[in-house]
Amino acid sequence: MDHLRYGSDTHKRPVVVWNMTRRCNLKCIHCYSNSRNMIYENELTTDEGKTLISDLAAFRSPVILFSGGEPLMREDLSELVGYAVDQGMRAVISTNGTLLTKKTVNILKKIGISYIGVSLDGMENTHDRFRGVKGAFDMTVKGIKTCLEAGIKVGVRLTMNKNNFLDIPAIFNLIEKEDIPRVCFYHLVYSGRGSKLIDEDLSHGETRKVVDIIMDRTRDLFDRGKPKEILTVDNHADGPYVFMRMQKEDPVRAKEVMSLLLVNEGNSSGNGIGCISWDGEVHADQFWRGISFGNVRERPFSEIWTDTSNELMARMKGKKRHVKGRCSTCRWLDVCGGNFRARAEAVTGDIWAPDPACYLTEEEIAK
Repeated sequence: MDHLRYGSDTHKRPVVVWNMTRRCNLKCIHCYSNSRNMIYENELTTDEGKTLISDLAAFRSPVILFSGGEPLMREDLSELVGYAVDQGMRAVISTNGTLLTKKTVNILKKIGISYIGVSLDGMENTHDRFRGVKGAFDMTVKGIKTCLEAGIKVGVRLTMNKNNFLDIPAIFNLIEKEDIPRVCFYHLVYSGRGSKLIDEDLSHGETRKVVDIIMDRTRDLFDRGKPKEILTVDNHADGPYVFMRMQKEDPVRAKEVMSLLLVNEGNSSGNGIGCISWDGEVHADQFWRGISFGNVRERPFSEIWTDTSNELMARMKGKKRHVKGRCSTCRWLDVCGGNFRARAEAVTGDIWAPDPACYLTEEEIAK
């Protein structure tokens, strides 16, 4: 729930992911930005980055997430993070963790970084295979420990698919052993190199089992007095699924959960979350790169984001009115928000078709 994590104004002003570089030192098979370890032309400069950040701060975007590629490969990352913090924004970093040295982490701590999310897609053999570099797991875990030692809030990010979902229990063991406070389990979005993994996505039945495992392990941690922040991300069918299970197990708590889900409003691509690419192009989210709404070198992000003369931008602000098929009649539409348009387009070619990763049955969505 980005809205709940990042503040009550998120639905009015977007959390912005800035993919500040396309360069990366790893070769992840599911990379949505098709990154490689090479110099890419036309990335926003430091001064252009500061102009962007100033606009976002004035626009009252609550959070800027520095991502990539691998953001730590940009020498000006700490300068830009510090600038964002000085402008009153929360600054967070999404990284593969391999470059989180003690020196770098201490600089980020001093600057005032709010959070570092580190990608870890399974245990050692699984992670190294996904990242395309032997030893990546050990480097990543070392980076996480360095953040913990420095007192920076750090969490694990795992993209679930057929090749790594069996590692999820071991990931829970790892976060408990190392006292990592947070883990986000991402559902696969078919974008970049990840678009080649559609057949590797979990089946609907597998997804349900995985979400149950995540809920069971989360409850176990809380029951044993070791609470962690556990989130599932990028499949908004999770909200109704969790609610329906809680209705059976704890009806009182279920009502509280539903009120939070309605406030969150589900998917907020093009509204409560936006993305700026390394070259300044503005997208509805970090996965949906086939469509640009404009470039921050030509117009400020704030102007692009509020320009509803663009028909698609206008529809994204109220996409629940435009979704088709089972989404349009689903009883959970106000909770889910129509789920991911990028997945729908990737599979069907239709932006407004139902998200094929929705795993709720026809009986469960019937009004």
